[in-house]
Amino acid sequence: MKIPKGFRFSGVPCGLKPQRRDLALVVSDVPASAAGLFTVNRAAAAPVQDGRGRVPAAGLRAILANSGNANALTGPAGLEDVAALRTAAARALGVEERAVLTASTGVIGQRLPVPKVEAAMPALVAGLGDHAAHAAEAIMTTDTRPKLSSREVVLGGRPATLTGLCKGSGMVAPQLATVLCFVATDAAVAPEVLQRALARAVDRSFHMLTVDGDMSTNDCVYALANGLAENPRIEGPGPDLDVLQAALDDLCGELARAVAADGEGATRFLEVVVDGAPSDEVARDAARAVAASPLVKAALFGADPNWGRVLATVGARAGSQGWAVDPYRARVAIQGVEVYGPAGPAEVDAEALRVRMREPRVDVLVRLSEGAARATAWGCDLSYDYVKINADYAATIVQRPDGGLARDDHVANYTPALKRTLLVEALKYIAAFAGQIAVIKYGGAAMVKESLKVAFAEDVALLKRVGLKVVVVHGGALEINRTLEQMGERSEFVDGFRVTDAASLPVVEMVLTGKVNQELVALLNARDAGAVGVSGKDGQLIRGRKTVHASGRDLGQVGEVTEVNKDFLQLLLASSYVPVISPIGLGEDGASLSINADEVASRVASALGAKKLIYLTDKPGVLDSPDDGALVRQTTVADLLRRIEAGSVTGGMKIKVQAILAALRGGVERVHVLDGRQPHTVIAELFTDRGVGTLVTAG
Repeated sequence: MKIPKGFRFSGVPCGLKPQRRDLALVVSDVPASAAGLFTVNRAAAAPVQDGRGRVPAAGLRAILANSGNANALTGPAGLEDVAALRTAAARALGVEERAVLTASTGVIGQRLPVPKVEAAMPALVAGLGDHAAHAAEAIMTTDTRPKLSSREVVLGGRPATLTGLCKGSGMVAPQLATVLCFVATDAAVAPEVLQRALARAVDRSFHMLTVDGDMSTNDCVYALANGLAENPRIEGPGPDLDVLQAALDDLCGELARAVAADGEGATRFLEVVVDGAPSDEVARDAARAVAASPLVKAALFGADPNWGRVLATVGARAGSQGWAVDPYRARVAIQGVEVYGPAGPAEVDAEALRVRMREPRVDVLVRLSEGAARATAWGCDLSYDYVKINADYAATIVQRPDGGLARDDHVANYTPALKRTLLVEALKYIAAFAGQIAVIKYGGAAMVKESLKVAFAEDVALLKRVGLKVVVVHGGALEINRTLEQMGERSEFVDGFRVTDAASLPVVEMVLTGKVNQELVALLNARDAGAVGVSGKDGQLIRGRKTVHASGRDLGQVGEVTEVNKDFLQLLLASSYVPVISPIGLGEDGASLSINADEVASRVASALGAKKLIYLTDKPGVLDSPDDGALVRQTTVADLLRRIEAGSVTGGMKIKVQAILAALRGGVERVHVLDGRQPHTVIAELFTDRGVGTLVTAG
């Protein structure tokens, strides 16, 4: 992602949150024009109160933002804390205090521990560079992934760049939609013009976004423009402003859609288009109302094509607002299928439409008959997880004596009867698993989010302590992609296999064996797991041969396993080590081979006679349709073969399922497919009666 000239970004942990980065900094090397928009919530947080009277303005240099603490409803002390943070950042950067803006997000009502932020300031400033992703991660709260993007334009014959980073997942409603968004550009533009352009972009993007209808105390959108693109300064309307406006609209629109797709507990992204409305105001209000309707959102979660809820919402708004709109004359289409028209309900294949509604994105079109106005709104479904996240959010966050936040052990609040049940279940399985071998394939989101990495390491350490012999096989696709992109290289995939030529193989091996493996071993050993990192080449652990794709396509140095040195692994296990295996194999000619980690885990489990093979994925488990169907809690080899034949298992999951089948044929008794995006799923699956993922057995 391209960074505008003269801008630097940083993100570090400062202890406001239990884990991961929680302090971000965006800096312009020269004074910049600044614009901003803010929540209309009357309970606005201290950073919002401080910032909204200071923009638009010239001469701004930095935005300091934190997650983990909203600094909201903290009284006069909150404004004092904002002033202290601006002073600390200004001194560390050598700029005027007036040149610093601040933003916060997190738990409401807790005093911001300023000393923690001040102590982290040297590391934050030292880390400044092209690290927009670090800053985006540092402002996340319940977000599952950072959100950032960029655009390149030509203004007055000069190239210019816009980069935006954003957070938002819950408490998202129109009128800024509870986001923090920071846009940096090297375009030269007057502050007042930038303010008008930002307001227009936000009106078309974040103002059309809803997740749950609740408006935050902290949302704000800032834009900084430092002029280093050296375009003729934009002072008013004209072709250059039109170009800049289009890019800003597009950038904010992409970030708004990313927020909707990452809504708390969301499984589906929703786009609602209303056209044929008598005015822009009616079109916008109707689209937002449908996207925000709890009944529509619940139907979306259930893949229910319930057009009645859509029209009922439109009719309710028409009645309450006095619109000249007749819902009986409307048309409604879901996923491009008309389900209601002027003649009434349409005849459709409801089951086929349900299948299409399980796709990650669902489109709803409401075509009115009263005009030509059109508007688009974005939202998401309402899942069980939304309730779970928000029921536990405040109750499990406590403030430590040092001012930082920690997560309370919520099990302490459960009833004695429930705790007894959980303990009896767990002890039963602990006794049964003692001495057994369990192989875990570790990959996906579980390897990216800091809290999930910690939870996984804790799970492995616990499994070892209760007597299981654990072997970990890890992937690293996301880290490989990131490294190759930084080098200007793009990855090509064929049926889920990365094409790995001679030039990219050293990078793949360096990332897997040199970076991912070592970091994972360090994380495990910090919890006394006794982990030892090995490449498949060490001790000739994994022998392989080059893979030939069914199409005849040469995949490069991609291999398949031909032999596993089980004696080497048994030696490590007998010495109470946890082997952590990087999926790099030794080819027949002695060269390195990149081997799919799912296959390596399968073959290792078979060679060791493991009782259990566990796959951590980015889905709840095996689903009953290729996209986001219902979770299949238990299945067999015969059923999986039928699913492959029917085409309901595709892409990366097809590779995983083939590895599962090979493991079961190789003598592994049980294979578990779990959602690695949730913490401690390994423990929940193995030590409770119901489990949380998919259990696969031979028959």
